[in-house]
Amino acid sequence: MRPLEILKTTSFRLALAFLLLFGAAAALLFLFVDWQMHDFLDKRSDEWLQREMQSIERLPADQVTARLVIRAKDTASIERPFSLFDGHGNQIAGNSVDYPQNPQFDTPFDFVDLTPVRVHYRGLLHRLPDGGVLLIAQSLKEQREFRETLENATLFASIATALLGLLGAGAIGLGSMRRLDAISDAASRIMQGDLTQRLPTGRAGGDIDRLAAVVNHMLDEIERLMHEVKGVCDNIAHDMRTPLTRLLGSLERARRRATTVEEYSQSVEEALEEIQGILKTFSALLRISEVEDGLRRSGFVDLDVKTIARDAVDFFEPAADERGISLALIEGNDEPAIVSGDPSLIFEAVANLIDNAIKFTPEGGRAVVRIDKHSDGILIKVEDTGIGIRPEDAEAVLRRFYRAERSRHAPGNGLGLSLVSAIARLHGMKLQIDTPVSGTSISLTIPQPAN
Repeated sequence: MRPLEILKTTSFRLALAFLLLFGAAAALLFLFVDWQMHDFLDKRSDEWLQREMQSIERLPADQVTARLVIRAKDTASIERPFSLFDGHGNQIAGNSVDYPQNPQFDTPFDFVDLTPVRVHYRGLLHRLPDGGVLLIAQSLKEQREFRETLENATLFASIATALLGLLGAGAIGLGSMRRLDAISDAASRIMQGDLTQRLPTGRAGGDIDRLAAVVNHMLDEIERLMHEVKGVCDNIAHDMRTPLTRLLGSLERARRRATTVEEYSQSVEEALEEIQGILKTFSALLRISEVEDGLRRSGFVDLDVKTIARDAVDFFEPAADERGISLALIEGNDEPAIVSGDPSLIFEAVANLIDNAIKFTPEGGRAVVRIDKHSDGILIKVEDTGIGIRPEDAEAVLRRFYRAERSRHAPGNGLGLSLVSAIARLHGMKLQIDTPVSGTSISLTIPQPAN
């Protein structure tokens, strides 16, 4: 990581932008405070000048002169000089102060006295009845020193704040660079084929952490699909070998042994059955891929789950009666169970669950479809008294072509629950397989649309 790369990070730039924004706001605040303070001090000085002028102008002329003479002997009075001039600007009595240039009478104003040193004053001129001019002034030295001290302190604080802000921005940028480097390293390993790697996430739960969590969830799904693809390829090679071998053997026997039309017809019938089984398997695979593609989401509508469950139960009742199995539908109440979804896919999911319940339940058994309403959504549960699923097989049965040891004698290709799982993911359903002492219980919880 090169130091200049820190300047390019979004975190550093955001921190720098906030620093500049804060600096601009602080500068405006300082200007406002300085203006208000200057105005306040001027008002205080003007009030004092007005009070002093009113107290002196009431005195007779000789008392004014005497007072100014006494005041001039006080060395402390240089900070607040009083001086009397004649009509031509010549000083008569009081502190030694130059007559202001461009004087303003009866209105406070600022002027500069150059004798013996340069001093800034705030003064007030008033023309007396005898023609003399009285000047009362207050030195602005303390005010200027105070403002200078305040400005220096503000400048120092601004420089210190800017340095600390830059250091903070650099630290934030460095932290972001380290996070991004860690994420880049993990992404590189993932691109090299290590799908077990995940992007690092912190405990703070910031923006990058939330993004990394979403990407990790996506990687989990990609890894699952990759394993499924590999498993599908292996299972296709394994499961298709048997029917293809039987198909090849049947055709070979027909070619070597068949001598009559009936024998050839029998061989063709056997070959067609094997081909139909293979086509059915591939159709199921294509169906699962279509559902997992997610494009069916555009066809979601509001539907009544109870109506779909009734149709599914009605459809499988003849098959259940033929196998001597009791099939029942139990509804929690008479209210419709409205959810958002694809009607044909939800029917297909319920139908697969009922088909498995009938297929793996012995004669005299029972299969029940329950529809109930919960706070999380609509619950569809299919229970049976069949051979059941072992707890260790509860997750494996959702994989394509997987068939538990107990079900290998039954017809099928091991894709029914895989299709149910794909439909559940498309609809955001929660699929749960319970393993009671006898039989199987599989439930789907469908979230209800927000009102």
